[in-house]
Amino acid sequence: MTGLYEFVAAPFVDFEFMRRALVACIALGIGAGPIGVFLVLRRMSLMGDAIGHAVLPGVAVGFMLSGLSLLAMTLGGVVAGLAVALLSGVTSRATGMKEDASLAGFYLTSLALGVLLVSLRGSSIDLLHILFGSILAVDDQGLIVVVGVATFSTLTVSVIFRPLVIECFDPVFARSVGAGGAWVHAIFLGLVVLNLVAAFQALGTLMAVGLMMLPALAARFWSDDISHIVLIAAGFAMLSSFAGLLISYHVEVASGPAIVLTASALYLASIIVGSRSGLIVRWLRRPHYHEPEEARR
Repeated sequence: MTGLYEFVAAPFVDFEFMRRALVACIALGIGAGPIGVFLVLRRMSLMGDAIGHAVLPGVAVGFMLSGLSLLAMTLGGVVAGLAVALLSGVTSRATGMKEDASLAGFYLTSLALGVLLVSLRGSSIDLLHILFGSILAVDDQGLIVVVGVATFSTLTVSVIFRPLVIECFDPVFARSVGAGGAWVHAIFLGLVVLNLVAAFQALGTLMAVGLMMLPALAARFWSDDISHIVLIAAGFAMLSSFAGLLISYHVEVASGPAIVLTASALYLASIIVGSRSGLIVRWLRRPHYHEPEEARR
């Protein structure tokens, strides 16, 4: 028991920075996990990655104006993410281009512009901090932002859950019955941007999407009920955060990649042993050939 305590609990009991990191990751999992589920349901999985990169110019402008100020970089990231999402939507509707193609064009431009802006003002260390984050360096201000966004996101999803589900599966029906397809979509995109901006300071712009999407993808292999999938995704995100932080502490590796790789391991395990459509279950459900009894005689 002593060995188990030293391995599992001691890092969080003995070190305040580990407790802060754990609370921040749990909040991110609760807030971002359900958002990832709806991105998967809407077949917009790569949109999270695109918007995650699109916030970089705003973060870079905040960094150029105020240094590593969390408030400035957060506000800049929200403005840039919303601007890219809005511009891609307007371009798609005005030109007939597919929304994913339009978003790809804007996010690639944003990513390059953001890296350029950071490199003009800061060092390579600053660039690495913005791209890959530093969950173990989360302070009180950062923790308040992450928990605040997670709380707001959870409450908002609870309010729009029903129209959001309808809009995911049948947007035409949602518009016909006045379920608010347009405004639900706009609110949802805003929540995507907010969660990614909240996650960037902890996991970086390149890693933030991992904690949003991988638990959601894994949860799809365990249930058909959307409410259950949302809960499973949040649970997987929290489990990945806890295990990833332990691995980073004991093995002495970067915490952000350790968390995302732990989520990847859960995703791969779900593909194999998931109770709804894992490979083993699908194989067991396949009709197997049985030799006729007459042939065996």
